[in-house]
Amino acid sequence: MALEHAILVSLLEKPGSGYELARRFERSIGYFWTATHQQIYRVLKRMEGDGMLAVREVPQQGRPDKKEYSVAAPGRAALSQWLHEPVEPESLRHDLAVKIRGAAFDDPAALVREVERHRQAHADRLAHYLAGQVRDFTGPEAPAPLDAGQELQHVVLRGGIAYERMTIAWLDDVLATLHRLAERPPHARG
Repeated sequence: MALEHAILVSLLEKPGSGYELARRFERSIGYFWTATHQQIYRVLKRMEGDGMLAVREVPQQGRPDKKEYSVAAPGRAALSQWLHEPVEPESLRHDLAVKIRGAAFDDPAALVREVERHRQAHADRLAHYLAGQVRDFTGPEAPAPLDAGQELQHVVLRGGIAYERMTIAWLDDVLATLHRLAERPPHARG
């Protein structure tokens, strides 16, 4: 997926400035597609030049006017075309998995701290997802019923929650295995 598609989806959900869009990438869509502020601004400028985005100046008190981006007809057409194209299943390229396999040729205990760090990162992300789910979809402030866009946002979020839970369970299994192997005498490990 190109960054352009993620930007089109986000702006169709809600028009906004480059800064607001970058914040959305940090809060939600960024867990599935990451981009720096610089990348976002560069792509917004190119998409504006290509006619994919409409821009309006929004006056602000005591600050320069801001640009608010929305999707123009060519942008909608580009997104529609992309939505109808097949997507290749993602391959699992995972540096940590290779390190885990490589631990057979070193001290398995040496990898424990790194696996714990990954587990904590996934636990933090899961907590963030769960808080967002309550805030946006299931809590008392959530709209009821959800519209189609919200339903689709929620199903993607539920996929992220399931993925993080699965990853944490796998990392718990890895940690248990590393601890068990570390207890073996060095000559019995390999």
